[in-house]
Amino acid sequence: MTLLNTAEAITQRRAVRGFLPKAVPESLLREVFELAQRAPSNCNTQPWLVEVVSGAQLQQLRQRLQAAAIDPSQHRPDLPYDGRYDGVYKERQFDAAAQLYAAMQIPREDKAGRAAGFLRNFACFDAPHAAFIYLPPGFGLREAADCGMYAQTLMLALTAHGLASCPQTALSFQPHILRELLGVPDGRQLLLGISFGYEDPGVAANQCRVGRASLTDSVRFHG
Repeated sequence: MTLLNTAEAITQRRAVRGFLPKAVPESLLREVFELAQRAPSNCNTQPWLVEVVSGAQLQQLRQRLQAAAIDPSQHRPDLPYDGRYDGVYKERQFDAAAQLYAAMQIPREDKAGRAAGFLRNFACFDAPHAAFIYLPPGFGLREAADCGMYAQTLMLALTAHGLASCPQTALSFQPHILRELLGVPDGRQLLLGISFGYEDPGVAANQCRVGRASLTDSVRFHG
């Protein structure tokens, strides 16, 4: 296998929402997650705790998550989340949604179609694998930033090895189900899930491409 270089992995990584049923070989899984362990963290604390789920266990999990997703009482995230933004951040959120549903050919007025599209989050977009990233008990915002760096390192490692991924806050909405099915200890805080595997190019959602803000919108250089 020829690996992508760093710049190629960064530019080619994107959120993929449709996967082939082909499982990733265990040796490749371990190689990718070993690379992700090189992620930076404050004082080298490496606070991420990761549950990787595949096969029959993932199938059982996706069934439970999809059933719970339609019941508001089952939305019990460990960390607050309302998904509401203002100003330019709201504009970017709306643009991303518009691009996605356009690729899926679901018009804005088709509320049922959009709801069905959103529920596919809880099926992990049919990916053969999913990783769930947790904070240890007692950890907070700074360590959550470390976990974000871990998640990006993991997704770049996946991309470099020819694999696709999708980071999903939605997979953190029902942490009690993961605790039950996977035996996750109490006190850990679920930040996000990442569905991953081999991209299915035939899935319409995978034709979606979103842009990025210009450098001057986000970065100021001094000196």
